[in-house]
Amino acid sequence: MTLTVGLRVQLAVELALTGQVAPAEESPTEPAAAVGFLALAVGTRGTVEEVNDDRQESKEVREYARLKSLLDDFGHQMPPGSRAQLEEQVGALEPAWVAYQEAEIPVRVRVRLDNGFVLRDTAGDVFVAL
Repeated sequence: MTLTVGLRVQLAVELALTGQVAPAEESPTEPAAAVGFLALAVGTRGTVEEVNDDRQESKEVREYARLKSLLDDFGHQMPPGSRAQLEEQVGALEPAWVAYQEAEIPVRVRVRLDNGFVLRDTAGDVFVAL
């Protein structure tokens, strides 16, 4: 599943939030007393506000995207020889593109839950789309 900004999601697993708790206005360097234990149940719904993926595009992937766009937009206007050459270049780069698309990407998201809580820098695989 691809997470996008504005997508409605729900938790696929129960989350237990532990650690130090401090008011947002205070300095995080000062230790605060824990105020308890918070668990968020499976099925808690929210909206994706931010998506960060650290996927790095290789030179081949960028070139495939550029040439494929050129072929799709202007290929019908090209002379047959030029079009065939461009199709050959795109075909040679397609395995790199497919591998890039199928790679497991560690996505981190910010989700505002319907109950008002915000989960920031959370692994995207703990959510499922509604």
